[in-house]
Amino acid sequence: MTDLQFNYSKALGFITEEEVLAFKDECKNHLKSLKEKTGKGSDFLGWIDLPENSKSLIEPILADANSLACKSDVVVVIGIGGSYLGAKSVIDALNHHFDSFIEKDTPNIVYAGQNISEDYMSDLLEVLDKKEYAIVVISKSGTTTEPAIAFRILKNHIEAKYGKEKAVERIIAITDKEKGALKELSDKEGYRTYAVPNDVGGRYSVLSPVGLLPIAIAGYDIQKLIQGAANMQKFIFSDNTSFEKNQALIYAACRNALYRKGFINEVMVNYEPRLLYVSEWWKQLYGESEGKENKGIFPASVNFTTDLHSMGQYIQEGLRNLFETVISVKCGNKNIMIPEDISNMDKLNYISGKRISEVNHMAEIGTTLAHIDGGVPNLQIVIPEISEHILGQLIYFFEIACAVSGYILDVNPFDQPGVEAYKRNMFALLGKPGLEEETKSINLRLNNK
Repeated sequence: MTDLQFNYSKALGFITEEEVLAFKDECKNHLKSLKEKTGKGSDFLGWIDLPENSKSLIEPILADANSLACKSDVVVVIGIGGSYLGAKSVIDALNHHFDSFIEKDTPNIVYAGQNISEDYMSDLLEVLDKKEYAIVVISKSGTTTEPAIAFRILKNHIEAKYGKEKAVERIIAITDKEKGALKELSDKEGYRTYAVPNDVGGRYSVLSPVGLLPIAIAGYDIQKLIQGAANMQKFIFSDNTSFEKNQALIYAACRNALYRKGFINEVMVNYEPRLLYVSEWWKQLYGESEGKENKGIFPASVNFTTDLHSMGQYIQEGLRNLFETVISVKCGNKNIMIPEDISNMDKLNYISGKRISEVNHMAEIGTTLAHIDGGVPNLQIVIPEISEHILGQLIYFFEIACAVSGYILDVNPFDQPGVEAYKRNMFALLGKPGLEEETKSINLRLNNK
């Protein structure tokens, strides 16, 4: 068994149990093809074995994490998409909410290369001028525009600050094992490197050095994270786990049963602000994996109760083409009671003596009931707490469910051909050699407007 529980009872009435169970044979076949690596995109299924394969990397990763942490107030993680979202989702989920304001033994983790904002980079350089820092640059090719620009700028900055020889000790590259611009540069400059497995795509890479090194630098237990994923892997692929008890397969089946009923948008809901970037990672995982061939469930996310005062209106009474998946956390890590107030001007004495988490939980239940009454099916993922072990389980659960769901849609869940379209236009507009005809065509289109 695992600590994660999946529940679709609050979607019944919109779909039937029989409609979910109708996916049983298909889901089991897709799981078998994942295990045997025979389905679409089978050359990118290395992520399935990362819980086991990454165990041998724990010691060197911890050594390098400690080395950077000892000499740094700040570590800049350079990457985009899966090269930073997985690590950020785990780090933010485990961090103190006001991490940058507290004294601690580990460096602050900040990010670069996930945008092309000049103001963002300028502000970052202002901070790095005054702080001891190091860099973890993550890119399989080394030529992806956003991280490549960031690394070029930060490489110049760190070399100017510490000198070229000392800067080498403050840079670790996670890149292709054998080829690519970043690999060549790392070999030339003498950077410490880790390999992005050739058979693992970025959005499935959090349990590889891509995610593990930044998480370890932040001071969190990557061994527990990996063990949580390994436990989920063992449960999902066990011959003793029936379809009815296999949460990942049931989640994939429910999503697709709802999709076929016209519920084409999935909204990931959390009631803990520390899970915001878990939702962002989930959005990339599912959006980039399923959104192909004019198919796929559109992934969105909200943070309740904050967004109940904005997006809550649309969810309650907007178009009835969406469903919610709620991540429900049983226990918080802290305990604060609501005090009684003699004047009771805010009329809240009826909840005095209750924990804030109890009020939050009642808000969750009340919102779920209201949204169901408003025509919104609800799925629920219950986790006992937010910890490394539980996050490892959650990550692997989502990855397997995503792969199976993509196979049900009959798409390749492991490629992303559509993301190249904007890049070609951008390169042409910037005058990249070899794209002169595209540049002319784009300029004509723009001038015609």
